[in-house]
Amino acid sequence: MESPDAEQQPTPEVRWLSPDERASWLAAAALTVRLPNALDAQLQADQGLSFFEYMILAVLSEQTDRTLQMSDIAAATSASLSRLSHTVKRLENQGLVRRERVPGSGRRTNAILTEPGWEKVVSAAPGHVARVRELVIDVLEPDDLAALRRVSERVLARVDPDGAGRPPA
Repeated sequence: MESPDAEQQPTPEVRWLSPDERASWLAAAALTVRLPNALDAQLQADQGLSFFEYMILAVLSEQTDRTLQMSDIAAATSASLSRLSHTVKRLENQGLVRRERVPGSGRRTNAILTEPGWEKVVSAAPGHVARVRELVIDVLEPDDLAALRRVSERVLARVDPDGAGRPPA
């Protein structure tokens, strides 16, 4: 129900996008959809992994003991705990990861990369890195890469102001 003086309050004017702003936005929107799909397609075809599954395995593989708390994996992969939990369960069913409760109070859980998981990510990494180079790195000049990082970090800071869901630099 509207307040009695709702008619008297001005509605904010919409700041429509200029043609250049619209073109930039549409390019960014297409990139956010198409790049993950292209990376996913390569990993599915080569290794039977989704891009997100690969990211989880890769984050774990970078730990000296191949172990990390689920909340830290979620932050490193920019994922919700719910999505991460479902995906880790699938990886666990494949024998690539196992989970174990962290001793003490709280509901903390570690994910541990198994030997088959290590072998899978080591096998997947060369093809994935080649595809990332092909689609992103090698088509940009060094100044473009710096600009891409700067722009991405600025937008992520707006999307996730507290930085909880952003990957480490």
